Amino acid sequence: MILDTLDSSFRYETLHPLFPSAFAFLRRPDLDALACGRIDLAGDDALYALIQTYETQPPAEGKPEAHRRHLDIQYVVSGSECVAYAPLAGLTPCQPFDEAGDYGLYTGSTSLVRLSQGMFAIFYPNDAHLPCRQDGHAAPVRKIVIKVKVSE
Repeated sequence: MILDTLDSSFRYETLHPLFPSAFAFLRRPDLDALACGRIDLAGDDALYALIQTYETQPPAEGKPEAHRRHLDIQYVVSGSECVAYAPLAGLTPCQPFDEAGDYGLYTGSTSLVRLSQGMFAIFYPNDAHLPCRQDGHAAPVRKIVIKVKVSE
């Protein structure tokens, strides 16, 4: 997992060939005006953005997830939330991996990380994460999740 602010994102652009395009999208000045839903940024599911708005949920609800084909760049446009995080190796699968949906759900001990406006987290396939958790109380959040196909 990587946690930082968008102002420092240039430090990470060499980590994956699609990161420059992903971070360029997140620097757009019109993020608040984009409709919720999916925006394809590159073909073959290589790079796309999911625009989301929601109310945060209690940290004890839900199960951490991890992906195999994509990594996540989760960027908070407005509001703040906590994300439960743990290395995947320390968790136990609680159901078979969903290949079509590219996710597995897990149980085990996690730590909470706070994401506030202007911050992003990068979750690699070995990073289990449970986003959208309350930072003290339920609150509205606008977030963009960039799905980046893992290099083979």
